[in-house]
Amino acid sequence: MVKNSVPVIAVDGPGGSGKGTVTQMLAKKLGWHLLDSGALYRLTALAAVRQHVSLDDEDALVRVAASLDVAFEPTPEGEPAKVILAGEDVTGDIRMETCGNNASRIAVMQPVRDALLQRQRDFQQKPGLVADGRDMGTVVFPDAPVKIFLTASAEERARRRFSQLMAAGVDVSIDAVLEEIRVRDERDMNRSAAPLKPADDAQVIDSTGLSIQEVLDRCMAAAGQT
Repeated sequence: MVKNSVPVIAVDGPGGSGKGTVTQMLAKKLGWHLLDSGALYRLTALAAVRQHVSLDDEDALVRVAASLDVAFEPTPEGEPAKVILAGEDVTGDIRMETCGNNASRIAVMQPVRDALLQRQRDFQQKPGLVADGRDMGTVVFPDAPVKIFLTASAEERARRRFSQLMAAGVDVSIDAVLEEIRVRDERDMNRSAAPLKPADDAQVIDSTGLSIQEVLDRCMAAAGQT
């Protein structure tokens, strides 16, 4: 999967592990392209809801996925990439918990995953790609020369997500956030289609208790970019 010898750094892991921030910082530091694969599933879920498509209708969801008009735009370091759907900035919309849960629901459907697979691979362009997801190293880019599995305890991830939501003015309890994370982890790790797990040759980095700079340094070292 190393198209035209274009290198890929595949960064997988559960939600809240710091993948979004770290991958954008990695891409910016290296001057490479960025793929937020999770955003594609969230975008499919968001577009489906907006088009009144049932999240149980695989055929209709495949059509939604195949027709997505999406672009990622760089933002200041440490902030999530801006996500544009059909010319509209939907960055905030797709980061809501409801959208994340809907994305996790449709991500178990193999036909939907198949529809989005080639679109993800098309992001592999010179000079290189940093790919953020849950199956980048196991399915989408199995021949990526660098594979990282970034994780953290469920409690740590819940704390981070709770802080983000509070800063955004969303009224939610940390217990509710923790329960959402545990439910999503269970679903993602036990789905039949590309379950969440480290690739056999991935370097596992636990970000619990680490600053984002410390995580970035470890990812850079893993990529041989110290």
